[in-house]
Amino acid sequence: IEGTRPDGARFRLEDLRGRWVLLALGRGDCGAPCERKLYATRQARTMQGREQERVIRAWLVEGDAAPPAALLAQHPGLVVVHVAEAVPGRFPGGADALYLIDPLGNLVLRYPNDPDIKGVAKDLTRLLKASRIG
Repeated sequence: IEGTRPDGARFRLEDLRGRWVLLALGRGDCGAPCERKLYATRQARTMQGREQERVIRAWLVEGDAAPPAALLAQHPGLVVVHVAEAVPGRFPGGADALYLIDPLGNLVLRYPNDPDIKGVAKDLTRLLKASRIG
């Protein structure tokens, strides 16, 4: 999966290999469900404590619509990438899901559009504890 970062730099999902990735998909005009999904990624990562550096949060934005600056300000460290509108269709749950990708690039878990933050954090904790990579 390839796209463009807001600064115009090219991006490949493969560039995040070696880290656990919480991947959100959505449109640039992020509504309430999208905001909750991004919030869930931030909170689940933060709940990992000292292990949180092993987890990257990425948001694949369909099309060229720029996400609101206020929203991006609430999510420091979020990797934002503009992708073609056909890209979310390549994922098994489409654009209305949150994905966890392991350091080898495998799609490990899929969460609904409005994920349970504690459940995501618990899954991450278990996977980070069991994994020596990433």
